[in-house]
Amino acid sequence: MKIRSINPVKLVICIIVSLAGLAGVVYSAATIAVEKSAGGAGGRLPYAMPLVLHEFQMIALLTASILVVIIGAVLFLVFNGGMKTRSTVAKTVIYVVLAVLSIIWLLPIIYLVMTSFRGEQGAWLDGYIIPRSWTLDNYTRLFTDTTLFNFPRWFLNTFVVAIFSCLISTIFVLFTSYAFSRLRFRMRRPMMNIVLVLGMFPGFMSIIAVYHLVGLIGLDQSLVALVLIYSGGAGLSYYIMKGFFDTIPAALDESAYLDGCTKWQTFYKITIPLSRPVITYTVLTAFIAPWVDFIVASVIMKDNYNNFTIALGLFRMIERENVFQWYTAFTAGAVLVAIPISILFLIMQKNYVEGVTGGSVKG
Repeated sequence: MKIRSINPVKLVICIIVSLAGLAGVVYSAATIAVEKSAGGAGGRLPYAMPLVLHEFQMIALLTASILVVIIGAVLFLVFNGGMKTRSTVAKTVIYVVLAVLSIIWLLPIIYLVMTSFRGEQGAWLDGYIIPRSWTLDNYTRLFTDTTLFNFPRWFLNTFVVAIFSCLISTIFVLFTSYAFSRLRFRMRRPMMNIVLVLGMFPGFMSIIAVYHLVGLIGLDQSLVALVLIYSGGAGLSYYIMKGFFDTIPAALDESAYLDGCTKWQTFYKITIPLSRPVITYTVLTAFIAPWVDFIVASVIMKDNYNNFTIALGLFRMIERENVFQWYTAFTAGAVLVAIPISILFLIMQKNYVEGVTGGSVKG
């Protein structure tokens, strides 16, 4: 690595930044060590705030100080290095930033999983982060202690609603997208624009009106109502699948017509097999939406305990009167909720990515 002549002013700046970062590292590390030793020995710490909060602050300061040291080294190389050195530094910085962002993204998941195996009750820990005792009781409690929170029933409710909503929504999107992509009829373009504009409005804007309409037909506080609401407006999100259909050559349809196929036969024998990526994307999004929804389910179900979905049930666990006894069980339930979605996404990830990129090429 070739280093140019060193500019004294820039060198001083780099040294000051690095020393500041090193001072922060030493201070935060020493403070954490002192507090750990004092707390472990039963000593009294000179801080009014809870120890766990102060520990989090010290860890944040330690991380920030290390980053400052790295920034000082980077500034030194940028100020005094050549073009090749600067290019290498730029790439290194990008990788470091991405790694830090990945860690930040993973930290809540790690905390959630650790807490789900924690033996101590309560939402806050007194002086430590990593659980002192590990147990599977939080998971078994979800399926055995159903007097107050019937987690198995709620899981089954959510699964049933998600499955039926996914099937109906996928069919609606398929038919709507194919009609707009392959068929030519009067008012086709205005209808596409109207549907596209309507799809831009959040669904919960009309949830009160929808609730009263559902009550008029006698389906309020029922799982059927949730399925109808989740799948009723599915056709509004036709544009991604339509964009994918537009990339399929029309000559394939014409060849099928010459061979005697009807429009329906062309649709399910040619178009659907070629559209597996975008269908996978539609299935995943149509399944995830009702699986994690809270707003619509809370308005429709009200106090119908037996028809709660997972989101409603888990929220009840962390209410003020239940949070101490059920917080760790809540985190266990959150982990269980994430498992089916994670498995589906890992299995269908390749087709999912192809469906999103393919549907954005042409529309």
